[in-house]
Amino acid sequence: MDDLQGLLRRIPKVELHCHLLGTVRKATMKAMAARNGARTTEDEIEAFYVRGEKPVGVLAIFREQEAHILKTPADFRQIACEYLEDAAAHTVRYAEIYWNPTANLHNTDLSYRELQAAILAGMADAERSFGIRSNLIPSIDREAPPGDAVEMVRLMAADRDPRVPGIGIDYREVDNPPEKFAEAYALAREAGFRVTAHAGEFGEPWNNVETSLDLLKVERLDHAYTILDNPDLVARCVAEGTVITVVPSNSYYLRTLDRAEWAEKHPIRRMGRAGLRIHPNTDDPAFHLTDPTRCWHSMMADFGYSLADLRGFMLNGLDGAWIDDGLRARWKREWAAEFDRLVEEHGTGPER
Repeated sequence: MDDLQGLLRRIPKVELHCHLLGTVRKATMKAMAARNGARTTEDEIEAFYVRGEKPVGVLAIFREQEAHILKTPADFRQIACEYLEDAAAHTVRYAEIYWNPTANLHNTDLSYRELQAAILAGMADAERSFGIRSNLIPSIDREAPPGDAVEMVRLMAADRDPRVPGIGIDYREVDNPPEKFAEAYALAREAGFRVTAHAGEFGEPWNNVETSLDLLKVERLDHAYTILDNPDLVARCVAEGTVITVVPSNSYYLRTLDRAEWAEKHPIRRMGRAGLRIHPNTDDPAFHLTDPTRCWHSMMADFGYSLADLRGFMLNGLDGAWIDDGLRARWKREWAAEFDRLVEEHGTGPER
């Protein structure tokens, strides 16, 4: 590992955009598949962890896990703890984990209460063992009927836990615009949950980003790459300080752009320079073959941002995190000082 990667591994981080089913270790998935009598073969699982020159999305892997591999509370507890252990090794000190309950409820005999409790137990295990804090964000499966989204929010409200502060929405955005889920978002806001949404991820129009802001009334955006197609919307989000979680390893742009020009044409390169408050994340680290250090390194090596920019991204993440304001203020002070100290120790100027 070169000096820059060593530095980036040590800087304090939050992860605000990571899907629980996208974090599962290969050995763990094989063991769970065997233990639960899944149809999924070892060769098929091996193929999940191969990322080609034009990588496809990971939704098919998620569906296989939901339908055939993840079956017991112990499975969910284990994968939550292992993800956080892996993240903590890269100095992630706080993580928000996306989890889609709908298919798990349809494909197991487990209740929402059991599933949520299992994941929260794994998160507590990780905090005790590795010192990493975390919150859980149940997410709407936008490929399921809108009524399932409403039911998810009702189940959350019935089993309210402070470590489950809000909702998100993800999975395939094509043909599933945000307005389909307005009722679920209204119910979530009425219940006091915080709200975010994946929008503008798969080359879908900037209208999805605007609708997420205006109709769903989200306070944070995930991906939102096509916001750049509407300068007025960019100016609005700059003025409002909206935090946008971005993913350097996003499959859509790796698949649709030529690899030789990918880094120059990826929207992430322009988003920060347009004044948008971006924050880099791993999304599905196990299947994107990445980790937090590689993710942050990509912001410099691929998109040309400086260490000073990364310091700002770090603080953006704290501003976007769903944590107590007092903790946020303390971490912003402490992490900024720690970042500066680590840069000085590495002898790396802030503009590198």
